[in-house]
Amino acid sequence: MTRILKARNRWSRRELMAFLGSLALLYPICRFASFRVPRKPVPVNISKPVLTNGFLVSSDFVLFDRDGKTWALSRKCTHLGCKLTYHEDNDIFECPCHQSQFNAETGEAIRGPAVKPLVFYPVEKRESDPFYVVIT
Repeated sequence: MTRILKARNRWSRRELMAFLGSLALLYPICRFASFRVPRKPVPVNISKPVLTNGFLVSSDFVLFDRDGKTWALSRKCTHLGCKLTYHEDNDIFECPCHQSQFNAETGEAIRGPAVKPLVFYPVEKRESDPFYVVIT
C-alpha cells in the first residue's frame, strides 16, 4: 500500500501558536537592541553680542537677535544631515547637497527634498558676558 501525501496549505494550531509566540518574544528584543540613550543638552556660551545685521553664525547653529526676538536654528539639514548655508540677502538656509531651502524665521522647509523643519534651540539672552546661552 502506498500513501499519497497531500500538500499542506494550512498551519496546524501548534505551529501557528509557536510562530506567534516567537514573534511576541522577538518584538521586545528588537526594541531593546535599537534603544539609544538620549543626548544630554549642552549649553553653549556666546561671549560676543550679535552684530547690527541681527545674526551670528556658529558651526552648529545660527543665532538670531532681531525685532525683540532671540532664537537659534540648527545648521543640519533634515533631509540628509548636510551643513546648511545661511543666505542673509534672502533670509533663508540652503543645503549644498540637494538645494533644500528653509525659512530663517520659522525653520519650515520652503523647497524640498527636505520636508521636516529645522530644529530650534532655546536661547537665554543676558545683559553681561556671556551675552547668550544656547542649549544644543
